[in-house]
Amino acid sequence: MNTMEITKFVGAGCGALLVFLLMKTGAEAIYHSGGHGDDHHNAYEIEVASAETEPVEEEPEIDFAEVYAAADAAAGEGLFRACAACHKLEPGANGAGPYLHGIVDRDIAAADGFNYSDVLNEMEGDWTPENISAFILNPKAFASGTKMAYRGMRDVQDRADLIAYLATFQ
Repeated sequence: MNTMEITKFVGAGCGALLVFLLMKTGAEAIYHSGGHGDDHHNAYEIEVASAETEPVEEEPEIDFAEVYAAADAAAGEGLFRACAACHKLEPGANGAGPYLHGIVDRDIAAADGFNYSDVLNEMEGDWTPENISAFILNPKAFASGTKMAYRGMRDVQDRADLIAYLATFQ
C-alpha cells in the first residue's frame, strides 16, 4: 500500500465524518428549532382537571356473597379453561397445581400428594368461596410467597361463576 492509497482512505473517513456531522446538525436544527416568539400557540389545548375539582367517587364495594348466590356454574366452566393448564378436576390428579375436585370448603393445603408452598402450608382455615375469591383475585396478595404464578381474575362475577363451577365437583 502506498502513500497515495493511505491518503485516499483517510480523506474518505474524514469526508464521511463531515457528512455525518452536517446531517446531525441539520436534523437538530429541524427538530429542535426555537424562536417561535411570543405569538406562538398550540394547535389545540387539552384541558386537565385541576386539583380543586370534585374527588373521584370510589366504586362501591360489591358484596361477594350476593354475587356468588346468583353465580352461573355454566359460565364458570368456560372460565376454568385458564385454570386447566395447571389444575385438574379429577380427585388426586395433581398437575403443576393441586387438583381442584372438592376444593370448595376443603382445608387449605389439603390436596393429597401436592407439595404446597410454605405460606399455604402454614395457613389455617378452609377454602371457602370468599377465600377462593380473594386468592384468585390476587394470589400474591392473599398468600405472599405462593408458587402460583397466576396474575389474578379481576371481575367479581367471573370469580363467582368459576367458584360455582368448582363447587359442582364435590
